[in-house]
Amino acid sequence: MTELYPLTPSGPSRRSTLRAAGGGALLLGLGLAGCRSAVSETSSAPQGASAAPRRGGVLNIAVNADFTPALLFAQSGQSLQQRLIYNTLTRYDDRLHPKPELASSWVYATDGRSITLRLRDDVTFHNGRAFTADDVIFAVKNLQNPVRAAQLRSTAATITGFEKRGDHELVLRLAHPVNNLFDLFEFMIIADSESVEDAVAGKKFIGTGPFKLKKWSPGAGLSLTRNDAYWQPGRPYLDGVELRVIAQADALISSLRSGQSQLSFDVPGKSLGAVRADHGLTIDDYDTGAGAIYLGVNTTVAPLTDRTVRQALAWAVDRDRLVAQTLGGYGLASAAPWPKSSPAYSEANRTHYTHDPAKARELLKSAGHTRLDLPMLHIALPGETAIAESIQYDLKQVGVHVTLQPTDGATAQKKLISQGMPALWSLGHGFAQVQPSTLAVSAYPFNEAKNTSEYRSAAYTKVVREAWTEPETDTAAANALHRKISSILLDEAFLIDLVVRGQLQVSATRLHGVTLNKFSYLNLDNAYLV
Repeated sequence: MTELYPLTPSGPSRRSTLRAAGGGALLLGLGLAGCRSAVSETSSAPQGASAAPRRGGVLNIAVNADFTPALLFAQSGQSLQQRLIYNTLTRYDDRLHPKPELASSWVYATDGRSITLRLRDDVTFHNGRAFTADDVIFAVKNLQNPVRAAQLRSTAATITGFEKRGDHELVLRLAHPVNNLFDLFEFMIIADSESVEDAVAGKKFIGTGPFKLKKWSPGAGLSLTRNDAYWQPGRPYLDGVELRVIAQADALISSLRSGQSQLSFDVPGKSLGAVRADHGLTIDDYDTGAGAIYLGVNTTVAPLTDRTVRQALAWAVDRDRLVAQTLGGYGLASAAPWPKSSPAYSEANRTHYTHDPAKARELLKSAGHTRLDLPMLHIALPGETAIAESIQYDLKQVGVHVTLQPTDGATAQKKLISQGMPALWSLGHGFAQVQPSTLAVSAYPFNEAKNTSEYRSAAYTKVVREAWTEPETDTAAANALHRKISSILLDEAFLIDLVVRGQLQVSATRLHGVTLNKFSYLNLDNAYLV
């Protein structure tokens, strides 16, 4: 048995903090764990270093879209509220080492077939009910339910046995070893079993987190109030949080610059110039919570059934221009999904496809095409529209004429899950910033068993399953499997990665102590306003 002892909770996640400076040059940041990020001429100290924490105040967060309660247990672009209302069992530090949250310690069997969790005994839900091992059992079974559309359902499904040893010790038994169990523990929010159906209906949200739901106004946002019975003594510092939906980019920027909002993760790249010109705002390029921008391809729609055509699209997009012009300089042009912090990363994979329109036209011609007309779905928000238009321009240069289909975020997510996408789509994905196996067994665009592109391959399934069950201790074997996965992704091009990009936070300089977990859940336990 391998004993893992409680670890000291870490401070804010490592990231590059950029103070807005008028007249400064374009900031070029990579936005990835372990990657270099350029800083502006006027650079601030990390948040939380300049003032002592203080109690009180309401934080106003500007978001560009409301969240969808039916997708509460799925990770999406609007999962910020997850960690405000709910806790998770564990959380990673920057090096993917799990640290305690509701699980205070654990013992992992050396054969990888069971894990014993010791749970905190001082935690209550917002309704006053005590947190026990039964709530962990419910959380696992809840994610195993296909109705919940949880990306890590396959990992949850490997847990086939539960042995309670009192109210605060639990043994989870696995059908087979997996190397991403702690990804599941950080992804899986602990919700109240008695009100879970009310939660997915948008009527009631009860967790153990630092804030309680005060009101949800569909289309307008969430209002949260401090949980005075929170298990972390003296936390949170804030009295409340308001998540306000501001869909228009100009209005969102105005809200930040006027001080009506103090935090946002939804500022479009083309609007960052206004942020850099304002000394009252700060840009933080997170090293955690990484994501990626990609072009999705429906492999059942002719002529995208032809791998040569898909490869032509991969050569056609100018990733560097997308970063520089559309994303405000933040991001890493990459043909592969992996951030530099990932053990699956390689420079050769990152640069496997570069901008080569002549090669793209040559491949299309070899496949018998000089012109294609295809639809492309994208989310109808300013930043996402700008990305789609950039891709549309590049594809047109090689004879692929794209008709844009602007769609609301909730509908796009449902189409992603149900394999209801048109020929092409432009979206973002996560899950490459945690264990590499999680991407291919959990993320909808990559899932080996059922992906949005409807791509099927016995070879892909075989290598993904091997990577998922390979012990983390056998680094050489794991890396070899990661290379095989990357090779299939690049060669088959059923999903075309364009840019790896971390979360970009714009906040008031008076706000301190904000962090995100690996799945971009917002943690405000230690946040405060000065």
